Amino acid sequence: MLYNSKQDSHQILTNNKVKSTNFDLTLAPKIINFCNRESELKTLSAWILDNNIRLISVLGLSGIGKTTLVKRFVDLNLDKFEVIIWKSLKYPKPLELLMNDLLNASKQESKATIDENLKQLFGVFVDKKCLIILDDVHNIFTQGEFSGQYQSVYQDYQNFFKMVTEVEHQSHLILISQEQCAEMECLDEELYPIKSLLLSGLEDGKILSGIGLKQDADSGLKLIEKYQGNPMYLKDVALLIKDVFDGDVAEFLAEDSLVITKEMRSHFKQLFNRLSPIEQKIVLELSKFEQPVSREDLRQHLDLCSMDLINGLKSLQQRYLVSKIKADTILFNLSCIFKEYMIE
Repeated sequence: MLYNSKQDSHQILTNNKVKSTNFDLTLAPKIINFCNRESELKTLSAWILDNNIRLISVLGLSGIGKTTLVKRFVDLNLDKFEVIIWKSLKYPKPLELLMNDLLNASKQESKATIDENLKQLFGVFVDKKCLIILDDVHNIFTQGEFSGQYQSVYQDYQNFFKMVTEVEHQSHLILISQEQCAEMECLDEELYPIKSLLLSGLEDGKILSGIGLKQDADSGLKLIEKYQGNPMYLKDVALLIKDVFDGDVAEFLAEDSLVITKEMRSHFKQLFNRLSPIEQKIVLELSKFEQPVSREDLRQHLDLCSMDLINGLKSLQQRYLVSKIKADTILFNLSCIFKEYMIE
């Protein structure tokens, strides 16, 4: 399904001029195309509009479509909320400064302390139907440690996320992240209103439409499968195919190799540098195996204690670089594209 986000948003805003005065979507991206995420969109809508889930995380690899999905939900539901605020943590700020931004966008005066500001903000959450979106949340986590470990300067975010689930109110916080943290998980969903939505790759051939490639249905689907349906990877590869292969997808596929573009290589380098030393050892070892491998086989090849290996595998799953395969023995598999980068 394709749509024009700008046109849809303008129409809804025109019909809701009074409520739009409390909308701060300055940092929300303009989405041109929305393709084949209808199931995830229905899930998100049900959690927020029907089940009153207060803390929702939209998770997955960079470029998989997390921000696009959330923005589509916002565009379709502007009339359901009295306050909508979109903030990016690409360049994160301490919670105290974020609180000031949220209160100002809500037409509230900031108080002297962070505790007073939190009380003021949750008063707004109680009185009004609010939707707060925080994008790029992984940037408040520490590089070089296991996933979801807060940097000391951003530790207050942990308490804020907990408060969103523990305090009674009618509002919602959506976290968009490449990493999962403990506050995004919940073992007792009846007790705490927390949900996580993990996005996988797209399989619809429409994802390649309108980018000028010469393809038939078969070659297009093979290209999508090869790059795990990740729109960002496919965009990078499409540009390469246009430049080197004159847009001919079949000719590119005839190379029979998984090409890692320079843009993808730069991204994977940053991703590898975010890993803890234990995770780096594990992915380096996993990249040597052609097939999924058991934890016991990994232990035999790695100089790691059982606890470090278990925690490392969990952290890599929370970064969506390693997947778990349930068989007679539980197996672990490294993302094939990231594996190719590691091998190069």
